Amino acid sequence: MSNDRDDDIPQRAFFGRRKGHPLRARQSELFDELLPKLALDLSKPAPDLSTLFPHAPKTLRLEIGFGGGEHLIAQAMAHPEQGFIGADGFLNAVGKLLVAIDDEDLTNIRVFHGDATDLLDWLPAGAFTRIDLLYPDPWPKRRQWKRRFIQDESLPRIARLLKSGGELRFATDIPSYMTYALTRIARSNDFVWTAERADDWRKPWDGWTRTRYEAKAVREGRTPAYFVFRRR
Repeated sequence: MSNDRDDDIPQRAFFGRRKGHPLRARQSELFDELLPKLALDLSKPAPDLSTLFPHAPKTLRLEIGFGGGEHLIAQAMAHPEQGFIGADGFLNAVGKLLVAIDDEDLTNIRVFHGDATDLLDWLPAGAFTRIDLLYPDPWPKRRQWKRRFIQDESLPRIARLLKSGGELRFATDIPSYMTYALTRIARSNDFVWTAERADDWRKPWDGWTRTRYEAKAVREGRTPAYFVFRRR
């Protein structure tokens, strides 16, 4: 997922590649016809987010970097009463998500196609009960670690979006990122790690849907970890 030409990426950028193979015909069609109906417009002040959905949900969730969309789609189908916002800067990821939304006729997902760092300050405070960050780009080279999404300066911005007691859920298969994230959570005034025993982070939480990135990690012999951080 990472981009070796990291010097070409803006300092605050979360995502690496912006596009891969050309979009399929249906994906291109949905970019033109469906995405405008679902996309967030950051050029305008953020509204009450519940008004973006036809059912005015009382519970809202955010998934940052939804990748193939497997988890986001499964959650939206399992919780039709909730509202979901998915953010991803990768063109092909958005194309796949749009196809799935159209196939399942889902009305409880809204989409931000762009860098999540731009989204954080636009969203209203206390809007979400849960934020999911699943298998983000690990930026494996030490000089790239400043581009990892979990940082001392990003955690307060994430915390601002969560209700008191809300959760930031983080999954990764990269040991250095696990340590990196836990070190920053430990010194954060906004979050506490909820784990009480090893199985609390070795096993996925209830309702977990395996993503293609996790399946690849397991095939290649890496062990996933699942962290829940609660907003103080």
